[in-house]
Amino acid sequence: MTTSFIPELTAQVNDFVAERDWEQFHSPKNLAMAMIVEAAELVEHFQWLTQQESAALDVQKKSAVADELADVLVYLVCLADRLEINLEEAVLLKMRKNRAKYPVEKARGNARKYSEF
Repeated sequence: MTTSFIPELTAQVNDFVAERDWEQFHSPKNLAMAMIVEAAELVEHFQWLTQQESAALDVQKKSAVADELADVLVYLVCLADRLEINLEEAVLLKMRKNRAKYPVEKARGNARKYSEF
């Protein structure tokens, strides 16, 4: 992850929001709810597909999925900014926690939750 992507994206999204005077609607609650709505729209593209079908999307479907992924990311960036959470630091910290919870020797090749080891 580069150190300039998230701040640049945040700035672009904040400019877009400010130009439309939408900050008034961007409470953490509303942003979290909007992100989940967009995540549901993303999931809808995969509903009823087999695993193989979900991995072999045609160009049109992949474009639609890309749009939904972008929407989820935009709301995530807005929410993190609103709560003054540095996403890059949060991800790196979470990965350290995940490495401790899911050591390779126990987690490799299975999908069990860490509490099931």
